[in-house]
Amino acid sequence: MPEKNQADIRIGCCGFAESRGAYFQEFRLVEVQQTFYQPPETKTLARWREEAPEGFEFALKAWQLITHAPTSPTYRRLKTPLSNEERAQAGNFQLTPVVRRAWERTLEAARALQATAVVFQCPASFRPEQENVDNLRRFFSSAERDGLIFCWEPRGNWPKELVRELCAELDLVHCVDPFKDEPLYGLVRYFRLHGIGGYRYRYSDEELGRLLQWCKPDKTNYVLFNNTNMLEDARRFAELVNHGR
Repeated sequence: MPEKNQADIRIGCCGFAESRGAYFQEFRLVEVQQTFYQPPETKTLARWREEAPEGFEFALKAWQLITHAPTSPTYRRLKTPLSNEERAQAGNFQLTPVVRRAWERTLEAARALQATAVVFQCPASFRPEQENVDNLRRFFSSAERDGLIFCWEPRGNWPKELVRELCAELDLVHCVDPFKDEPLYGLVRYFRLHGIGGYRYRYSDEELGRLLQWCKPDKTNYVLFNNTNMLEDARRFAELVNHGR
């Protein structure tokens, strides 16, 4: 546990950036990416949980059938293509049988991992239109939570007041890349670092210092690197945090 007035900073990568065994020895947090494309079998995720050391923390991305429309190129990674009827019911948080089943599958994955947080990452095409806002309200008002932290990462031009209002109303953490947006609401801070100007990026020492300043001592701070240099950058940031302590 961090000392009084010292920020609780939990550092990891979006995906295992090295072998699981090596990763488990080096970090105490990972955000599982496979659950977004196609959730692995429950027994596979349970094995990961068993392999992880005591105190290791899992977060995961919600299945794309919840958040992304079927026109997304990421749907190519589905093991079983959707029928035309299913495609009409998928994505954009529609409260349909397809989305309900996708959440049930995501929740099963979270339980197998004993995860603490689920990230709902939205594409830029999911805009602040009334239909989408209504879908968000219906989905999050009805979704079984099982004690999970729900982190919502909107993309595109969402008005700040609307984001803050929805997060407060629906008990969501506003998930951001802090180099692009400020977190507007949440009992914890959940940062996903996608690289400044693009995925192929290495953060400078100065930028990691700024990142450390954005971690608040009165909150738990999740810091997940999601750039090509994620492993090295996460290591360097962990060294910076430990040096400060």
